[in-house]
Amino acid sequence: MHANLFFLIPFPLYFAYRKGCLEMMLTKKVRLIITDETSKLCQAAGVARWAYNYTIRMQEMNHRFGGTFISDNVLRKHITKMKKRKKYAWLNEVSNNVVKQAVKDACKAYKAFFNGQAQHPRFKTKRRSTPSFYNDCVKLKVKGNRVLLEKIGWIKTNEPLPVACKYYNPRIKFDGKYWYLTVGVEVTPTIVELDNRVVGVDVGIKELAVTSDGVFYNNINKTAAVRKAEKRLKRLQRYASKKYKKGMPKSKHLLKLEGKIRKQHRRLANIRTNHVHQATAEIVKSKPSRIVMETLNIRGMMKDKHLAKAVANQKLYFFKQCLQYKCELNGIEFVEADQWFPSSKLCNNCGTLKKDLKRSDRVYHCTCGHHCDRDLNASYNLRDYQAV
Repeated sequence: MHANLFFLIPFPLYFAYRKGCLEMMLTKKVRLIITDETSKLCQAAGVARWAYNYTIRMQEMNHRFGGTFISDNVLRKHITKMKKRKKYAWLNEVSNNVVKQAVKDACKAYKAFFNGQAQHPRFKTKRRSTPSFYNDCVKLKVKGNRVLLEKIGWIKTNEPLPVACKYYNPRIKFDGKYWYLTVGVEVTPTIVELDNRVVGVDVGIKELAVTSDGVFYNNINKTAAVRKAEKRLKRLQRYASKKYKKGMPKSKHLLKLEGKIRKQHRRLANIRTNHVHQATAEIVKSKPSRIVMETLNIRGMMKDKHLAKAVANQKLYFFKQCLQYKCELNGIEFVEADQWFPSSKLCNNCGTLKKDLKRSDRVYHCTCGHHCDRDLNASYNLRDYQAV
């Protein structure tokens, strides 16, 4: 996955009216070229993780004793008092905005849980969390191929950030190999000449996506490159598991193995992400006026223990996000069909509903004589979908 690509801020979609034109928010991602700032970046990420975990722990303790939700202002004032104590003097070594935003993020996650919008927030551990922290957008300075981060200094980037524009939500993240800076910038959607076609897109496990134009986008997880990478990952994990000794510190060899495992996870994630971007870009570049896609119940699909891993590796929700923002960027109407629309069980030729269609039936056979690939038939039905 290249660092100079634009990515959409996951959700919600952000639009801003400025001077009569509609603008949308995209994320610019650039790689930081680190020399001797690694320790400062790791320290800031560690403080952000501590502040997030501290907030979750305080909210849980308060709820256990019958208290109401603690606002982030109260918690931030409490942490400010803690900084004056010698025990927590290390919190002053990083920017105050790192702690402030981590507390806000934790309170937002905790509130979303009680509103039924998300699962209970988990504590972030060194092993299972992505090192990341926030940088104040006002104090983020850009000069050519360099950026100024609070209490860290000037750092080179592999390419310049856009200038003469306002930055939103700057985040510094570590992906297991490199440090990246992501910032939100406003862009104006391009005016593209579209045709009158409607394209239906059916996603699944056997194939990533099938369009009503008859194009099949393969499952990248079945290719030789991914299978070879997964095999190497399992071998490294199996080798590392034999090196763990209870009550003993990790050896240098074990730490080196853990680094190789992180890089292998990163490689697999980049291959899958790149495949999704290529597939969605090709669909949008065909320039249809309307794209219809089925509504995905990812949470329900993940409950199936036989399909959970395959669904996660396909990155189906990320596919929908990419397709949606690329449609918005090019002025294409994006429609999600009703969740209960039987796109796979409906015959596109006569409209008969085949209720006994099994998951193993890969070819759709109808009594009217219509025979078609199951996923292709579903894409035809999505193409002809009309919202009630």
